[in-house]
Amino acid sequence: MSLNNLKPAKGSNKTAGKRLGRGQGSGKGGTSTKGHKGAQSRSGYSRKIGFEGGQMPLQRRIPKFGFKNINRVEYNTINVDDIQNLVDNKKIKKDLTLEKMVELRLAKKGDLVKVLGRGKIDSPVNISAHKFSVSAEKMIEKAGGKVNII
Repeated sequence: MSLNNLKPAKGSNKTAGKRLGRGQGSGKGGTSTKGHKGAQSRSGYSRKIGFEGGQMPLQRRIPKFGFKNINRVEYNTINVDDIQNLVDNKKIKKDLTLEKMVELRLAKKGDLVKVLGRGKIDSPVNISAHKFSVSAEKMIEKAGGKVNII
C-alpha cells in the first residue's frame, strides 16, 4: 500500500458528482448549474408543495364539489343484535351504560352513541345512550328493557 493508491472504504464516500461553485475551471462554476435569474437561482428558495413551475397546479385545476357541514354531529353506532350478542356471551347482564361500552370497546371515551335497530333482542336490558332509533327503542321496550337517553 502506498499513498498513490489509497481509496475510501466501499460505501463510506456518499458524495457523488462534481463540486459546484468552485471556479470556472471545474465546469460547474459561475451559476453553479442554477441558470440565470429566477426564484430557483436565489438563496433561500424553497418550492411549495404542488408547485408546477407557474402552471396551474393539479390540485387547483380539478373541480371541487360537495359540501361538508362543519356543525355535523357524528355518532358511534351500536345495533340491537350486537347488544344481544353481548348478553349471550355473558359480557353484560341487565345494564349497558356508556362506561361499560367503553370498557367493551364498543365506543371510545367521549363518543356520542346511537343505538340502531338491526337484528332482534330477546333479553330485557336497560340501555343508556345519547340517541335511539325508533325501531331500536320499540324492540328494547318490547323485550322488557328500558331506554335511558343521556
